[in-house]
Amino acid sequence: MIARTLERGLFASRWLMAPFYVGLVVGLVVLLVKFLQELVHFAEGVLHATESQVILGALSLIDLSLTANLILLVIFSGYENFVSRMDLHDQSERPEWMGKVDFSGLKMKLIASIVAISAIQLLKSFMDLGATSDRDIYWMTVVHAVFVLSGVFLALSDWLTDQAHGKSGDSHAPNPEGEDTEEHRAKEAAEKRGAAAGAEAGAKAAEH
Repeated sequence: MIARTLERGLFASRWLMAPFYVGLVVGLVVLLVKFLQELVHFAEGVLHATESQVILGALSLIDLSLTANLILLVIFSGYENFVSRMDLHDQSERPEWMGKVDFSGLKMKLIASIVAISAIQLLKSFMDLGATSDRDIYWMTVVHAVFVLSGVFLALSDWLTDQAHGKSGDSHAPNPEGEDTEEHRAKEAAEKRGAAAGAEAGAKAAEH
């Protein structure tokens, strides 16, 4: 009884993660306010802006949207993986990737989003070299390279883990259906003998 009560309490503790995701929703609202502010500022000066300034404004909007996508991905995947599955009345509105992104997939999508955001920040610096020092560009390039290498190492570690699980499964379970037993082999031998006897009997009947 004590163990059952403790296990139920531990299992119910997953709901302590729910306020974290609610807080991320608040952060998403704040990011939306900043996006609208940047959009208004971008639209006001677009007639007098140069081509580089227009590209920088568009990159800023893309940067904010990618960050919002990252937050939404963490909210949906994290909630369904660690708290509870969302019970939606209209399943047609459910994104296709929901329920299919496990913890390993979530890690890869997170690092991919971070790499994309870092690349946009680096591209913005390249587009406006006069406003950024060489030292800042150097360190931004180093940080971006570290993010890229981190993603490669994460993908490699997941691939090695999958390969190790596959090999261990083959070594410990030569027949995944559990039919590689003495009884199954004896049954197969009896069936082969029966088939041979039936073929012999059919040949004799044809001769007569």
